[in-house]
Amino acid sequence: MSSALPGFPFASSSTVVGGHRMAYVDEGSGPPVVLVHGNPTWSFYWRALLRALPPLGLRAIAPDHIGMGRSEKPSVADYPHTLARRVADFGEFVDGLGLDAPLSLVVHDWGGAIALAWAVENVERVDKLLVLNTAAFPIPAGKALPWQLTAARLPVVGDVAVRRLNAFSRGALVMGTAQRWLDREARTGLVAPYDSPEHRVSVAQFVKDIPLSPHDPAYGVLARTESRLHLLADRPTAVCWGMQDPVFDAEILEHLLTLLPQAEVHRWADAGHYVLEDVPERIVPVATRLLAPA
Repeated sequence: MSSALPGFPFASSSTVVGGHRMAYVDEGSGPPVVLVHGNPTWSFYWRALLRALPPLGLRAIAPDHIGMGRSEKPSVADYPHTLARRVADFGEFVDGLGLDAPLSLVVHDWGGAIALAWAVENVERVDKLLVLNTAAFPIPAGKALPWQLTAARLPVVGDVAVRRLNAFSRGALVMGTAQRWLDREARTGLVAPYDSPEHRVSVAQFVKDIPLSPHDPAYGVLARTESRLHLLADRPTAVCWGMQDPVFDAEILEHLLTLLPQAEVHRWADAGHYVLEDVPERIVPVATRLLAPA
């Protein structure tokens, strides 16, 4: 993957987490804000906030999960690709950077499941939360996955579509937006790291790790996070939601708000799952008001 992408001039740093190289962007200085992406995105998704937060006197840190973005991309045999491991990796990453002062979290998609699972076990280390189209709890009973996710989980179909044809990453460019299409910068950058089947292992494994029953490995992690999310109820929190998200829809949002009832909520009918791509001009002011140092 080329290190130079339009709209993403940020240098890549790296550290070793669990024996694998984890890349991250580290911009500015001051109170830390950690921006945690989901699947199939990477730190590129946060470029609007990576530009906006450092001038406020904030340190904006955007890691790429192992197997994603500019990070090392191990095989299934070399890395477990489970939610529990992702949470452990995130904790090791935070500790390795010496982020001892309370930090703020900005989360999207799987980034919410990962970072909030860490947060509920480290409440005293959390300052503020900005939450974008995510869930940190099991899928509500009776709610079905969209057919696209169901198909992507099938052993043979999923392997061909997600890993060989890159259908999940490319499909998200269409399904993830409420606009007619994302601009060229976004279309190019979001899929740039996933340029071969070997580089799409984590994209596929994230989909397979979606828990549908208590017997699935990620279910217990999400259930514990849900049971403890109230411990963050006194943290300043804003929720920015694209209401045309086919997965994290109005039902998921309303359940989230029962767990974080103090949150300032912004619902946008003209935005989808990639809410920060659809309406960055609305999210950036929310983020700067919430996260700016006192």
